Amino acid sequence: MQFFKPTPVSLALAGLLVSLHGAALAQQTPAKDDKDAKAKQLEAVVVTGIRASTEASLNAKRDASANVEVITAVDVGKMPDKNLADSLQRVAGVAVRTDYDEAEKVAMRGTNPDMTLILFNGHTVSGGDWYISDQTSSSRSTSLSLMPSSVLNAATIYKTSQANVLDGGLAGTINVTTRKPLDAKKTFSGVVSVGGVHATLPDKTSPQLSAMLNWKSDDNRLGVIGQVFAEKRYVRRDSASRFAYGASSGWDVINTTTMKGITDASLAGTGYTAADLNGVRLPGSMSTEFVEGVRDRKGGMLSVQWRPVEQLDVGLTGFHSKMNSDNYGRLTSGAMYSMLVGKAEPFGAVTAAAANTNFNGQQVFASIKNPQIVEETTIYGDKIRVLRGATIAFAPGVTPQYIGNSEGFFRSGASASSGFLDLDATYKFSNDLKVKGLVSTTRGVGTTDQDRGLTYARYGTGVTFQLQGVNEAPTWSYQGAGPGTSPVASNYTLIATNAPNRYKTVDRESSVALDAEYQQNSGVFQSLEFGFRHADHHRDHRRSQLKLKSSTITAPDPSLAVPYPADFGNGLGSGFDNTGFYYSRDFLRQYFADKYKTTTPEFERLVANEIELREQQSALYFQQNLETADGKLSGNVGLRYARTIVDAQIATPVPTGKCQRIEPGKTVVPCAAYPTAIVTAGDGATYFDGVAFNPNQGTIYYKVPQHKVFDDILPSLNARWQLAPNWIARAGLSKTLGRQNYNLYGAGFTGQSCNSQGCTVNGPNAALEPMTAQNTDLSLGWYYARRSAVVLSLFDSLVRGYPKTGTVQQGVTVDLLDSQNVVQTYRINTTGQQRARIQGAELSWEQPIWGGFGFQSNLSYADTSVEDGRPMVGASRKSANLVGYFENDVFSVRLAWNYRSEYVNSTTAPAPTANSQGLSVVQGITMPTAPTIQAPVTNVALTVNYTVMPGLEVSFSGTNLTNPGRGQYRYSELEPQKVDVSGRQYYLEARYKF
Repeated sequence: MQFFKPTPVSLALAGLLVSLHGAALAQQTPAKDDKDAKAKQLEAVVVTGIRASTEASLNAKRDASANVEVITAVDVGKMPDKNLADSLQRVAGVAVRTDYDEAEKVAMRGTNPDMTLILFNGHTVSGGDWYISDQTSSSRSTSLSLMPSSVLNAATIYKTSQANVLDGGLAGTINVTTRKPLDAKKTFSGVVSVGGVHATLPDKTSPQLSAMLNWKSDDNRLGVIGQVFAEKRYVRRDSASRFAYGASSGWDVINTTTMKGITDASLAGTGYTAADLNGVRLPGSMSTEFVEGVRDRKGGMLSVQWRPVEQLDVGLTGFHSKMNSDNYGRLTSGAMYSMLVGKAEPFGAVTAAAANTNFNGQQVFASIKNPQIVEETTIYGDKIRVLRGATIAFAPGVTPQYIGNSEGFFRSGASASSGFLDLDATYKFSNDLKVKGLVSTTRGVGTTDQDRGLTYARYGTGVTFQLQGVNEAPTWSYQGAGPGTSPVASNYTLIATNAPNRYKTVDRESSVALDAEYQQNSGVFQSLEFGFRHADHHRDHRRSQLKLKSSTITAPDPSLAVPYPADFGNGLGSGFDNTGFYYSRDFLRQYFADKYKTTTPEFERLVANEIELREQQSALYFQQNLETADGKLSGNVGLRYARTIVDAQIATPVPTGKCQRIEPGKTVVPCAAYPTAIVTAGDGATYFDGVAFNPNQGTIYYKVPQHKVFDDILPSLNARWQLAPNWIARAGLSKTLGRQNYNLYGAGFTGQSCNSQGCTVNGPNAALEPMTAQNTDLSLGWYYARRSAVVLSLFDSLVRGYPKTGTVQQGVTVDLLDSQNVVQTYRINTTGQQRARIQGAELSWEQPIWGGFGFQSNLSYADTSVEDGRPMVGASRKSANLVGYFENDVFSVRLAWNYRSEYVNSTTAPAPTANSQGLSVVQGITMPTAPTIQAPVTNVALTVNYTVMPGLEVSFSGTNLTNPGRGQYRYSELEPQKVDVSGRQYYLEARYKF
């Protein structure tokens, strides 16, 4: 552990303690009759529904020492929110990542979701991911798609940290509390909701059911609350993109040296020469994506609360939710880059060894006709040229050549689950000392049982395209490519039947915490909080692959193919080729059932993709709570010590020829050279019927243990000052901690190499320290009337340890066996670390207007910068919310508008060797490789509630009402990368409360 060095934060803490200690000796604490009177006056006025929720949230925010936001759920169903992420995105400074039409992951103050810590009842919650890319990425972000908003009692969003808040939230922490049975007003009460949802794009309706029952004893000593939910919804996404196979995916530049069809002669009459086109940015493909799926979420919660004596309160809460999410993705893609460089390799490869186009024994190259070139200004401020429209075609008379691909992958058994069980007990030893214990366990699982599909190569003679706006599909059409609705033999060739892959990620944690609060009531020293916590966390990712019986590919009957629906892409624009085909789910199940064989689970295992990590977290803290006699100045000062121990088992390839693989079903013989080698796994191995087993094929792996300990000291100070009646100022200084994503520690080693300069290997960085941030937060709030406030916040965070993925030597090493079975010290090409900064402001305004009308609004601005000059992943500069409502005893309506500005859209957990430092030379300008940027998006949601009779309410909700096109781009909006739409959702529910 490093010695703690004084920082501006720690010096400020010490200074404040000294000054407040002097104040404590000079004054005594008078009775707080005025405060008690105000509390009783507030309790005398009772409101319900939206107004009650607004009032409770605003009161909690006003009275808190730190800068927090609070969401309360006085009445379930009053908001147009279907999961917790929907609810949280309406808070100033909180943005969400939306998958399809549902908010899923939350981020605070312009950061990535990985930097926000989500807690339930004060402990972490493990969650599974339903989609393959999220299952494999091993991010720390928590998916809230499993959490219906009805489980919420309250959510506290800590924008400034304090010592008694769990460490791990670099940008902020959100603690969601569930309902307590003894808080209910009646001895027996409940809510039953029955309804349905209609999704417009898939044009399907499905049920929505939930029930919550609460019982407590007459003496308010024992209570039980139970909740169940079953919510099913169909989803569909229509997309137009540049996604494709190989080099044609995304964007590149024109190079007339390799694109030999671009000549002065081919450009005659356009005003351009071949030299004019050199270096111009070029879209590689015109593609469509058609995805269908389901969100079938079922689960429940049970909470028991027991108060045998006034001094003791015991609670037991269990929650579980599982969402089945089978999904079927189809892609119809182009290959304009391959066409221009004269390559015909059906997976899009353009290397020298890749197959060439062929016409009469000669390689042929497509040319560019009628180019439309404009100048763009990149996100880095450079001016370059981009091709916005053209015809890319082979010469007249050339037979059809490779122009793209068509694929369909059905992922059955896709699901995500999350659950936790926590036991908490609070005991008051005296009026001055209260102790709380919390024991919890949580487990989340993400699985895909089978990911299987077919891939075709497509052949034609050309394509004409014209790019449109960032939120609109380009127009394009193919020439000589046959019908796009069926894989006819003249234009399509089946090139791959992918063996079914299985994915499973398990995230689990057990923790214990003990917290105590001692009431001092000595001058400004109000109470002292102290405690400890220990958590044991495990992250395991596994991938396996069923083995095919034969290498022979048999194409299905083209007449069994199903065309894309006639309305595909209607929300994307017009004038583009919206045709495509696929085979039904049932057909794919049957087709592949005949293609793969049963071996053993060990042989199906793919070790190279595994992540096996254990992380132990321990913490000690103290926090001094402060308040002057008149209550105008209050706050807290504290210190938290956090230790993180990381143990990872890193998959490492055995040198070729050193070990032999064991055939399934045969006796296992350990490898003499590498005794821990996993010789039963089938990485890269085939097992065809009638073919002798080859024990030397593929790659064999062994695992190398990595161990690292990190210690951090996290000081914090929060001050609240009542400047005048209804005016509250706050200041916060803190150091926060954000642990790195699991895959940065646990991904496998690859590319071992030794030469005269030494040995190197690509892989994870065991020495990667957790991120830390020095945070400053200032806010001023004017609470000028009941349920009314204007609050301005300013914040600044200096981040250290922000990851810089890539294959760069970072001064870390690992001892591995080389090809001669000798232990060598390898320098690891891996992730480095750098500084980043986040600065910004938030403004919120809440105001009831008249007669039940009112509004809530907020605006957030965050300016981020990273040391390497690249944009921070997931960071939006601007976000805003505007909510208008009306409510009386019979009728209520709430209309919510949400805006989020552009941000770099990337996997939330890039691999440790993913090149985040790539450079591109475009038209003589060297600049960072273009990221993929999510364009700004605006959305609207609505809820209307009508009370038919006491206890019975009918509710109508609409989400995604503007059906926005969600666009992505590269260097600028003149380089559109993708746009998709997901349709609208309409909910109709009847709720009965008793």
